[in-house]
Amino acid sequence: MLRRTCLLAVATLLLSGLCSAQQTLNGYLMDRACSPDAVKKGEKVAKEHGVDCALMGDCVKSGYGVLLPGGKFVTFDAAGNKRALAALKATKKQNDLQVTVTGDVAGDTIKVATLKLM
Repeated sequence: MLRRTCLLAVATLLLSGLCSAQQTLNGYLMDRACSPDAVKKGEKVAKEHGVDCALMGDCVKSGYGVLLPGGKFVTFDAAGNKRALAALKATKKQNDLQVTVTGDVAGDTIKVATLKLM
């Protein structure tokens, strides 16, 4: 009985550690097709990147992500791409697409739980 209780406690601790990996990222919402230019040239390019471009066919197909301060681009999972597309279609902004994204980050990808255009 004691062994079972100890194993249950260890499993609970391990699972709680895995679930706490959620992070909040703040940056600019961009499509993957245009992101290399912004990574290379900086925040000014990201700030000027417009909704019209992000909604073009090739840009939509490429998927979306967030350009972080310092130039790192983190791509969205499939659900995040859907959320980004919906946000882009709903916004009245033309550019300066600042975004807050929450989710589980693994490498250069985020499994998006929430996405909010600012």
